[in-house]
Amino acid sequence: MTVPSVGSSTAATPTDPSSAMPMDQLGGDTFLKLMVAQLRNQDPMNPTDSTQFLAQTAQFTTVEKLTSMAAQTTQALTLQRDLGAAGMVGRTVSYTATDGSQAQGAVASVRFTDTGPVLEVGSDEVPLDSVLGVIA
Repeated sequence: MTVPSVGSSTAATPTDPSSAMPMDQLGGDTFLKLMVAQLRNQDPMNPTDSTQFLAQTAQFTTVEKLTSMAAQTTQALTLQRDLGAAGMVGRTVSYTATDGSQAQGAVASVRFTDTGPVLEVGSDEVPLDSVLGVIA
């Protein structure tokens, strides 16, 4: 696989094509490696325009900050979901049971799992996604 360097006529080629990552998995390290390869392989008689270099650096910084903001937003939404589930303890909820029928009962406790909060309603374990509403 040949990866063209930005703003240059030369190209960087990975040593092992099977190690190539999809475009959505390219990170900051890959960007910096490409930028160094571009600078190393540029024509000394016709160097890369400094405005292009600054623009690429600004784009990299912007992508890094947006990635950080997305991670923080995900953490905030997870915390909000968990707090909402914890707030249901002692309340009566209606939910879709595992057999597909609708049921209701008081939430005795909440267990937090990798897939999300699970409410204990009587003898049922109810994923938060199955809750239809809070009755009281």
